[in-house]
Amino acid sequence: MKIYLDNCCYNRPYDNQTQIRIALETEAKLYIQSLIVKGKVEMAWSYMLLFENSKNTNIAKKNAILNFSQNAKQIIMENKNIIKNANSIKNSGVKEADALHIACAIEANCDYFVTTDDRVLKYSNEKISILDPIELIKKLN
Repeated sequence: MKIYLDNCCYNRPYDNQTQIRIALETEAKLYIQSLIVKGKVEMAWSYMLLFENSKNTNIAKKNAILNFSQNAKQIIMENKNIIKNANSIKNSGVKEADALHIACAIEANCDYFVTTDDRVLKYSNEKISILDPIELIKKLN
């Protein structure tokens, strides 16, 4: 199984953990990360994740996320196919950056696109399943 975690997943552990949803998604995301480190789940990384992470003003967070990217089995770089797919996705109402992330996950032939963004979770695509970290845990068990 190959997954693509979007930028909000990487940042979820740094969000305010007093809200139960955020705390549960954080625990699920950290569990998913442990599966990636153990080699039980493959992860794809992309130029979009690198770009968004580079804008993180918190150096410790930025470096932690960048260090975890070393676990990626595949790194997706921008190409014409990604741009074409992203434009199609964007035309359905998804924001440009999110559309590029989804297009990168599709380009990597990921089984799942994992996000905590409610707007993205409402989007449906026949080429990839979009779900939150908790839903992915349910699929794994």
